[in-house]
Amino acid sequence: MALRADWLPALAAFEAAARHQNFAHAAEELHLTASAVSHHVRKLESRLGVSLFQRHARGVALTPQGRQLADSAGTALADMDGVLRSLRVSRQETDRVRITTLHSLAYTWLLPRLSEFTNTNPKILLSLDTEIALARFDEGGPDLGIRHGGGHWPGLTSHHLMDDALFPVASPTMPGIERITEPAQIADLPLIADHARQGWHDWFRAADVHGRKLEERYTFSDTTDAMMAAAHGIGVALAREQIAVPYLRSGQLVRLPGPSMPARWGYYAIYPAHRRLRPAAQSFLDWLLAVKKD
Repeated sequence: MALRADWLPALAAFEAAARHQNFAHAAEELHLTASAVSHHVRKLESRLGVSLFQRHARGVALTPQGRQLADSAGTALADMDGVLRSLRVSRQETDRVRITTLHSLAYTWLLPRLSEFTNTNPKILLSLDTEIALARFDEGGPDLGIRHGGGHWPGLTSHHLMDDALFPVASPTMPGIERITEPAQIADLPLIADHARQGWHDWFRAADVHGRKLEERYTFSDTTDAMMAAAHGIGVALAREQIAVPYLRSGQLVRLPGPSMPARWGYYAIYPAHRRLRPAAQSFLDWLLAVKKD
């Protein structure tokens, strides 16, 4: 059976649906509707005379024949994507790595280390995006992301970089801070919060402080702003260890009494599972994995 050009849209829709195991997620990636993806898959099944998916109330699952085609289609499309990208971009853009990450991590962890990479890779150009919104890894988007989370994102390959922990910090010049000798006293201070998924209630529980009314007087959307507010003596912040290090070293902040609570989430380097990293991006990922424990 000859492969004609009019098969390609159906194969692309099938490959995305097989990778996500979900028609709606495939449709979002391809900028189609779920019904359009389903139509492409049924058209392909009709032409081949086999069922590629088992459909049930909770979603879809590949049949043995579907798995065989998915493996082949995924490899072929990834290879084609690599060739097309290399033909479409200039040599300079081939050597540019686009990275998306959190502003707080870029400011306190990535930038202080970045000269280690640039000194040994002077020909690789870097573009950093620190927008709060999660970036889409579509054409023209980032090559790599550094994200805080559980390590599992649909359609993405993730590499663990480091774990984290939380503990309270404040400016050493904050009035009354020298009298704080136990965790329960921190509840009486102005508390600074950010939009992290673990917060003061979790920490006080870990510190065995119960029955206290907690007032988060100041809330910031960005962790860097919360840390700077604490450094200016506005209140006490619940710091993530990886973010707090430069503030503690400089003396802008000091750690207060109480436990270091393990964070439920860590930091991961991520990129699309279906896309082979270009050499420059692979070099940056290799560097990240090498420095993650320093």
